[in-house]
Amino acid sequence: MEVTDNVQQEWREVITPKKNIFSLNVREIWNYRDLLFILMRRDILAIYKQTILGPLWFFLQPLLTTITFLIIFSKAAKLSTGGLPAIIFYLSGIVLWSYFSECIFRISSFLKDNNSILSKVYFPRLIIPLSLVLTNLVKFSIQFTLFLLVYIYFFSKGAIAMPNSIVFILPLLVILIAGLGLGMGMIISSLTTKYKDLGHLTTFGVQLLMFISPVIFPISAMGEGWYKLLILANPMTGIIEAFRYGFLDNGYFSWWLLGYDAMCVIVFLFIGIIVFNSVEKNFVDSI
Repeated sequence: MEVTDNVQQEWREVITPKKNIFSLNVREIWNYRDLLFILMRRDILAIYKQTILGPLWFFLQPLLTTITFLIIFSKAAKLSTGGLPAIIFYLSGIVLWSYFSECIFRISSFLKDNNSILSKVYFPRLIIPLSLVLTNLVKFSIQFTLFLLVYIYFFSKGAIAMPNSIVFILPLLVILIAGLGLGMGMIISSLTTKYKDLGHLTTFGVQLLMFISPVIFPISAMGEGWYKLLILANPMTGIIEAFRYGFLDNGYFSWWLLGYDAMCVIVFLFIGIIVFNSVEKNFVDSI
């Protein structure tokens, strides 16, 4: 049977270069949504693989961190928790900060961690950081369940108040955290293709950022001065305080502060897309 050269081929996908560093093809990303969930499944299974406790680690991590903070900052240093039980105070901040920090850590190294795939197969590169954001959202959901269990315990004891209407903006707070982690992670990941030592500074920088946030102490415990302004400048501050105010009826809530946080998210995402698009063509040769 002879094969003719006149067979017409129909292409399902046409790969075209980005027109500029500001381009973002949302439709193309949507077309690869199946790959997004495949990568999510891969990452979740990789976390559980060859572990004894499996998903229980998601409970233990914030719980052990909370106990450590309780011993060091509440018992030893006698830091204020704004009238809240120390355990629920620290846990409320740790659960949110854990989601933020995990997004940054995982996304900041995604080019290096997935180099073997990125150098061989074409797909929208943003699929990987988006899958990491959603994977960490699963982890956040488990840790948030732990927070709810601890909350129910203290509420039954009469140690904390009922939630107020601000709890309904929880999805907004989660979106802000995800956007902030995605934007900052993409910036760091792009820059580390040229400046390798930046990757080593990421862990230290995120830990340092936590100490100028209300994870360890409430804003109400801060006097007026430059340190309080520094904490308010942290885009995670308004998110954490809004979360505590909504669930624990305790904290500093301001729509203006949340608006500032939202602007920071937009700026970091915008810069992240620009920087990522500028290095996307040649990053394989740099890793």
